[in-house]
Amino acid sequence: MIRTSKLLGAASIVTLAALGATPAFADGTGAGTTIQNTVTVSYSVGGVAQNDQQATDQFVVDRKINLTVAEVGGTQTVVSPGATQQVTTFRVTNLSNDTADFALSVAQQAGGPGAFGGTDNFNTTGETIYIDTDNDGDWADETPVSYIDELAPDQSRTVFVVSNVPLNQVSGDVASVVLTATAHAGGTAGSQGALLTTSANNTANTVDTVLADGAGRTDAQYDGRFSAADDYIVSAAALTVLKTSSVVQDPVSGTNNPKAIPGAIVQYCISVTNAAGSATAAGVNVVDDVPAGLTYTATNFPVRTNSTSCDVAGATDTGSFSGTRVSGTLANIAGGETRTLIFQAVID
Repeated sequence: MIRTSKLLGAASIVTLAALGATPAFADGTGAGTTIQNTVTVSYSVGGVAQNDQQATDQFVVDRKINLTVAEVGGTQTVVSPGATQQVTTFRVTNLSNDTADFALSVAQQAGGPGAFGGTDNFNTTGETIYIDTDNDGDWADETPVSYIDELAPDQSRTVFVVSNVPLNQVSGDVASVVLTATAHAGGTAGSQGALLTTSANNTANTVDTVLADGAGRTDAQYDGRFSAADDYIVSAAALTVLKTSSVVQDPVSGTNNPKAIPGAIVQYCISVTNAAGSATAAGVNVVDDVPAGLTYTATNFPVRTNSTSCDVAGATDTGSFSGTRVSGTLANIAGGETRTLIFQAVID
């Protein structure tokens, strides 16, 4: 009860009550929501109740745009040189109070620290963006996209960036790719809306826009964008090849200190070593042409492979000879391991 003698006279009594209010504004209230409030003033004159007086105010909740992009998995994507369709994964979340479209773009980081260690020193190729529309964790059943369509508030989408790795990369090389999502107006399914910017004025009964996003990997605060990085790290085999020869027998001295004279048997050893810590090398195929002046001989000594040294112990007779060419496929060579191909030829 408030006495308002200046307004209605000393005998007048006025009661103020707020009636008919919609729920109070709170963070997360949808853009475009009308917030209405009606005030009622009751009073009496000379002890007689008078007609209540009312006034109503309303405003429209503006659009607050906020989003995040986060790398999924928290680790580098390990790739091999020359590998195709290698995947990095991100999660785009709409933290706005309105449905929005989000344009998607991917860029190569230009040097500097990787997202998870190392230093960015090469670029992938053929980057393609996919959205996991069916939430099955697989990009292969999706079609390439350039934006997320009609993402509702507090909803997320998984985004895949699929790239190819150049062939000549070596172990430890890092390529950081940066995915950026940019807010556009929603409201029309199947069509990317207009780019959103902060409204210059607060216009009554109009949905204005305020960009409220934070700063990501390469974007600034309040720019309607957010970015995050993921790394490809190369795990490569590092093969070295060593070819040696030794005279094992000649027609004069036999095996006692033999010399490289016509008719002598020369034994070749081709050693393939994979550096310690490197990725396993598979499908290692050795091809060697017997040089002029020598004739391949298989007498009591076929082409032997897969010994771990030039000692034939442990070797298998799995190589072959055709025309003038010796060849053989070696077993997988893990980091720090050696495999050999050994054959013999006679000096003409």
